[in-house]
Amino acid sequence: MSIPVEVVGVRIEMPSNQPIVLLKEVDGIRYLPIWVGSVEASAIAFAQQNLEPSRPLTHDLFNSVLQILNAKVESVEITDLRDGVFFAELHLHGGVTISARPSDSIALALRASAPITASAELFTKAGIEIPDQADDEVEKFREFLDQINPDDFAG
Repeated sequence: MSIPVEVVGVRIEMPSNQPIVLLKEVDGIRYLPIWVGSVEASAIAFAQQNLEPSRPLTHDLFNSVLQILNAKVESVEITDLRDGVFFAELHLHGGVTISARPSDSIALALRASAPITASAELFTKAGIEIPDQADDEVEKFREFLDQINPDDFAG
């Protein structure tokens, strides 16, 4: 079973300076923190803020190629966490499924306006409940980061 998620944002975890993308289940209180690379974090943040760089980023290029080939991204699913590594799948028009990194998948989904989901099993493994949240998303994210570190998800 897949659970719809939304991208809360990309932030830098201190003191390691490691970028994290935070996903939240649409109809719940669980979050998934996914550590990503700097380039991917920038690509996700650009897409979230509807910023267009002067030249296409790799994810923009890939999305354009898919559109030209009529291979629309129908959805993205963050599927698993094994040995501290997250896994994802791109689901394309026509039933084609491609294994991908979650960071690339999220960046592409945002550009293609495709829904993002996460497996129920993944939420069981790595989901964190944050009930009774304040209204300020940034403050919630900072509080969340104060409570966790990458070792929490080492499997």
